[in-house]
Amino acid sequence: MIELKSVERSFKTGPTETWVLRQVNLTIEPGEFVTVMGPSGAGKSSLLNVLAMLDDQWRGEFHFEGEAVQGMSRKQRADLARKRIGMVFQSYHLLDDLTVAENIDLPLSYKDIPRKERQALVADTLDRFNIVGKKDLYPSQLSGGQQQLVGIARAVIHRPSLLLADEPTGNLHSGQAKEIMELFRRLNEEGTTIVQVTHSEENAKYGSRTIELRDGWVYSDTATKAMAGVQS
Repeated sequence: MIELKSVERSFKTGPTETWVLRQVNLTIEPGEFVTVMGPSGAGKSSLLNVLAMLDDQWRGEFHFEGEAVQGMSRKQRADLARKRIGMVFQSYHLLDDLTVAENIDLPLSYKDIPRKERQALVADTLDRFNIVGKKDLYPSQLSGGQQQLVGIARAVIHRPSLLLADEPTGNLHSGQAKEIMELFRRLNEEGTTIVQVTHSEENAKYGSRTIELRDGWVYSDTATKAMAGVQS
């Protein structure tokens, strides 16, 4: 599904060039649940921004479901991301002036889907996430856990092949965090490929593979270790 070859990213501040990703080579297969970990400043969010196609200032090769992302225009990348990628943020990123139902409907508005079909999809999603009773409320009327549920519902309503999550439980208490991670597990079991960035060892246990970044480099990858064990 994802193949990165020699991907690098740096920022220039005057004469100084600061590297946040260095020679990242990475393959993620469909159906994997990958956790990206590492200390602050390791490049985790930078990697996620590349995968989300929010950043186009990197160098190297990035193939997504067989398509060469590095050769696309900014509009082509944005269109591809909207159709096939869902994104869950730590700070929820819900639109304050839209209701829960309207927030969840947002990704469908980018697609050529009849209104009645969109309404049916939103109703099904509200039911699936047990938030039917919240559909007419605004984000400010919800708890943190409820806002994150809405954020995830919005991210997956268009059935993306890839779900990206940036510290998805960072603002939640342990009970809410467990509920979110169990939801991720179910989505993964249903076939969604997931890449989460987290500092939480507990959250990492839900994944099938852990990649650690340090100073922009891939420091370790449990998939590589597993392969080495098989070969030995």
